Amino acid sequence: MVNDPVADMLTRIRNANAKFKDRVDVPFSKLKLQLSRVLKEEGFIANYKNLYSEGQKRGVIRVFLRYTPQKEAVLKGIRRVSRPGLRVYRSYQKLPKIRAGYGVNILSTPKGILTDRQAVEGKVGGEVLCQVW
Repeated sequence: MVNDPVADMLTRIRNANAKFKDRVDVPFSKLKLQLSRVLKEEGFIANYKNLYSEGQKRGVIRVFLRYTPQKEAVLKGIRRVSRPGLRVYRSYQKLPKIRAGYGVNILSTPKGILTDRQAVEGKVGGEVLCQVW
């Protein structure tokens, strides 16, 4: 088993989105919680909630997916860029445009998890975690 929790989270969201599920549960980590925060701020998901009960060893992040009134998915695609076998780092000047500017790069930077626009504003580069459109 390859240990890539971010890719697991993105795959769970992608699969639930393809089946038009209302929500999906993801094992908790601080990185995934911040990734969920950025997805909500950018409007790709409706909401997220950190669920933790005393009886469980691990917490869960419940991600609520978002659809249009015509029952179309708001999240068209999500792709892991940097992975354990090949890390991808970019400066803020060399971030690629996703879908002619309609998509978003999500980066792990010294200032936290940021979108490409926030990274350019803060003039900070980092590891490109994923692309969302």
